[in-house]
Order: sequence, then C-alpha cells, then structure tokens
Amino acid sequence: MTDSVLGGLQVLDLSQNVSGAYCGKLLACYGAEVWKIEPPGSGDPTRHEGASRDRAEGEAGALFLHLNAGKKSCTLDLDVDRGREILHRLASKAGVLIEDAGPGIMEERGLGYQELSAANPGLIYVSLSPFGSDGPYAGYQATQLTLYALGGYMYLTGDPDREPLQGPGYQPAYLAGAHALAGTMMALWARASGGGGQHVDVSEMESIAVAHQWTTTRYNYAGMIQKRMGNRYDLGHPNTLYACRDGYITVSAASEKQAERLFLVIGQPELLEDERFRNGIARRLNADALDEIIAPWFAERTRDEVVRLCQEMRVPCAPVAEVDEVLENEQLDARDFWRQVDHPERDRCFARHGSGF
Repeated sequence: MTDSVLGGLQVLDLSQNVSGAYCGKLLACYGAEVWKIEPPGSGDPTRHEGASRDRAEGEAGALFLHLNAGKKSCTLDLDVDRGREILHRLASKAGVLIEDAGPGIMEERGLGYQELSAANPGLIYVSLSPFGSDGPYAGYQATQLTLYALGGYMYLTGDPDREPLQGPGYQPAYLAGAHALAGTMMALWARASGGGGQHVDVSEMESIAVAHQWTTTRYNYAGMIQKRMGNRYDLGHPNTLYACRDGYITVSAASEKQAERLFLVIGQPELLEDERFRNGIARRLNADALDEIIAPWFAERTRDEVVRLCQEMRVPCAPVAEVDEVLENEQLDARDFWRQVDHPERDRCFARHGSGF
C-alpha cells in the first residue's frame, strides 16, 4: 500500500463514454492504478471529441485527455477469444472493473459480473449505462440531450415563454460518474469489512433525476409542477443577473436584510418603502418594474466594482465567468486547485488538473 487513499488498488477501465471514464479518473485521483483499456484501431470514441485545430492526426482530443489523466493505457480486442481470455486473467487479479458497454453486452461476451466474479469473488464490477441494467428503457439508446429531457432538468431550464433548453455539456454523465465513484467506495468498504465483491449498477437518468432539489418535493406534497423561470427565483427578488459594462453579474438578495443592503449600495433605500417592493414575494411579483429601476446602476459599472461594493455589504454577488476566467480565478489559484499537466505529445499545456482529492 502507498500513502494515497486508494494506493495499491488496481482498476480495469473498459469504458467508452464519459461517465465510466470519469469514474475511473476520480479513482486515479485518489491513488488507484487505473488501466484504460481501449479497442484496437480508432480506440475510445472520446479520443475524437474536443479536438483542437492544431491537433496532429491520431492525437487524442481534449475530452479524452481530460477524462484519462493519471491512467495507464493498453489496447485489447474483446471481440476475439484471445482478447477475452486476457481480460479474464486481468480481472482475476483486479480490484475494480468499470464498463459501460450497455446492458447484456458484456454478458454476451462471457465477461459479465457472474462470469468474472467466479474467478475473483472480491471483484467490484461497476456498470454504467443511460438507464440501468433493467427496466423498460434498459435497451434504449440515449444522448445527453435525451437524458436532460427525461431527467426533468430540460423542462426547468429556460425562459417561461420559450421552449425548454438543454443544459451544457455532459452533466448527466459526470453526475453518473460521481455516483459510480460513491458506489465503488462503499463497495470497497464492504469488501474490507468481509463482504466480498459486488456489482455496482449506475443509471445516468437516475443520476440527473435525483439532482432535483425541492421541485420533486413540491409535486409530492402539493401537486405543483415547477415552471421555467429563466434567471429569476420564484421566492424573492432580486435574485438574478444584470448586465454590467464588461459582462454580466449575478446578485442574490434572497433575504430581506440582503435586499435592504443592496438598495443601500445602489443609493436607493427608499425602494423598501414602495409597496411593490416591500418584501421578497412582492418584489418577485413586480420584478420587471424593479429591474427597470435598478438595472441602470449595474450597467454603469464594471463587474469588479459591483462585486466589491456588494460583498462589502454582505450581499452575495459574483460575475458570470467565462472559461478563461475560471481557469485564472484568484480564489482557485490561492487554494492550488488547478495544476498544469504536461503532455508528451504537446508542446504546450493542454489541460489543467484539479488537485482537490
């Protein structure tokens, strides 16, 4: 064993999509020895996503590098007998195996949990798929778009008088990868307690569906279906974003004290004496009128100026950061969150790697 949390743990990562690869990456961050096993030829499909213009032919794209940092690599053809025999031998000594081939596919190859655990009863076999290994949707195909839709988040995203919107990127897949990590860690704990190995089955749809907060509770207890609200919050205002001279700013004056302080910051404390704005609910019902009054104050100032003035008065406020601003953020830098990762096939930094594990 090493000093890292999962030092000495050997993981076989057979994943071909984001969710499984992300689970493997997190295990590697905790110190596991993770082997990324790809099919011969074109390899993992994520190799070809996020490709930069200056990427050489055959060189891995940004998404693959992001998902597989810290892993070792090899190829193995699981569609031929020799490849399956080799995987059987590897799995007989491994601690964890991750796969996302889809329900029934690994079983058809003779590489399912029952087959591999027969030779290695302590094996933790992690399966990720859009809908899980059983149920009426188990064999359905899916993309992140369909998962956002079925998980309920698309219906909640966007302006109330417009069509629903998809969320950015692979968030259902990343959530599933994080849930797979949690399941794997619990399985490791159970094995260390004498429980043996087990099959961890993770659904991307379930991962996004469980991420709701009080929207499901409202429906269960009051029969209320939450509607889209754009960038506003239905229990108070101002809890939204405003345009500044150099971009957008978010302001969350969610409590009465915060609203009072915000109105002092902008030099209009008399707004609290207006019946339309006397409390959070009233301000929400009259949000258009309030925004018309206070939005010009933000438009005349820079984001940094607004953040400084609001935070001095303990009003939650932050700029809407672009990606470069996230990478150069002084708070993340002070906590040494980002780490530069040098890649042998690149002549410059291609990715940054979080160190918070």
